[in-house]
Amino acid sequence: MPEVIFTGPAGRIEGRYTPSKTKGAPIGVVLHPHPQFGGTMNNQIVYAIYYAFLARGMSALRFNFRGVGRSQGNFDHGQGELSDAAAALDWAQAINPEARACWIAGISFGAWIGMQLLMRRPEIEGFISVAAPANRFDFSFLAPCPSSGLFIHGAQDRVAPVKDVMSVIEKVKTQRGIQLEHAVIDGANHFFENKTEELMEIVNAYLDKRLGIEQAE
Repeated sequence: MPEVIFTGPAGRIEGRYTPSKTKGAPIGVVLHPHPQFGGTMNNQIVYAIYYAFLARGMSALRFNFRGVGRSQGNFDHGQGELSDAAAALDWAQAINPEARACWIAGISFGAWIGMQLLMRRPEIEGFISVAAPANRFDFSFLAPCPSSGLFIHGAQDRVAPVKDVMSVIEKVKTQRGIQLEHAVIDGANHFFENKTEELMEIVNAYLDKRLGIEQAE
């Protein structure tokens, strides 16, 4: 799991990157929770999804947003962090020029950033949004959502209640050819304490289904 440093719009960005052994394999980028509430690329769920991508032959990147760890800059309320995520995807694509497809995964604040990146980058063909904070951030830009993906929430999430993300999904799920799946984990809070294993079972099953279908076509 080699450490990488690449240039972002606010200076140096610290990340971890593992390349696929398969030429042209998809790229998976994982975005961490809110920097001002302890979110880093070493978050347990970030780490687990990173390895889920690797286990399916993808090249995977996770990184610290500006002002976190050894990444330079200061928290920018989402606008700068979106630029960081775009720079991370640019970097991963530059060293994987044969990769045609990308996936984006985000946890909480990272889910909000990831969905905005999805709207700007047509090469992102799949997403995983964990505990998307639809009550705290505006998700109305998903009109329509350009890629199929998975939303996962904890039934006991009091930071970002399920009902708020459901209203987002219901607005966009009817777009033609796009399938938005939604899973709710009983007993799980916003941080999926003691529920990470159940979370990853859902993520792994979804990735296997999506990647398996695409490989068979």
